[in-house]
Amino acid sequence: MAWWIRTTGDCYDNAAVESFFATLKRELVWTHGTERWGSRRELRLALFDYIEGFYNPQRTQQRLGFQSPVDFEKEVA
Repeated sequence: MAWWIRTTGDCYDNAAVESFFATLKRELVWTHGTERWGSRRELRLALFDYIEGFYNPQRTQQRLGFQSPVDFEKEVA
């Protein structure tokens, strides 16, 4: 089988997603200081806060030279 042909259940299909969710679980608990939320709405708001308030703008990224996206954009501009 050629290397570019993927099949269902192939470990390469899920590696990036599994890595993101492992990071999400670990850092969401760290940033909010809890493992439990009272309702789905509270969890949804916590997820939004984490992704839009920390993960996307502030969290350092290896592909950006270990800078946050905000710092990288300031440096480039």
